[in-house]
Amino acid sequence: MSLRDASIVAFVPTTDLGRARAFYAGVLGLIEVETNDFACVLRAGATMLRVTRVESLTPHPFTVLGWEVDDITATMPSLTAAGVTFNRYEGMGQDDAGVWTAPSGARIAWFPDPDGNVLSLTQA
Repeated sequence: MSLRDASIVAFVPTTDLGRARAFYAGVLGLIEVETNDFACVLRAGATMLRVTRVESLTPHPFTVLGWEVDDITATMPSLTAAGVTFNRYEGMGQDDAGVWTAPSGARIAWFPDPDGNVLSLTQA
């Protein structure tokens, strides 16, 4: 048996489900499927995202969740207008908008959720 054709379920921790729901559904525009005492379940394309309530959280310094977008330059202003702040990293050579161009040519920008989890946009 292989998981090759099985759908992925992504998980992100939060200490405040209400705040996370407002961000992921309200700011990012993901489709809310269900919210209960344990998680806020959303859809992003074909992927289910479970934003799971935890008692405490120390965010990791690396990307935990990201989206591949067709046009990062067109996507970033609408997120900024909705309140998203893009991260800048010392020594990364990001452009004025905060986009880093990888050696492969992919363009990447990072931003935090309300819990400090690092999220990203990638234009291949």
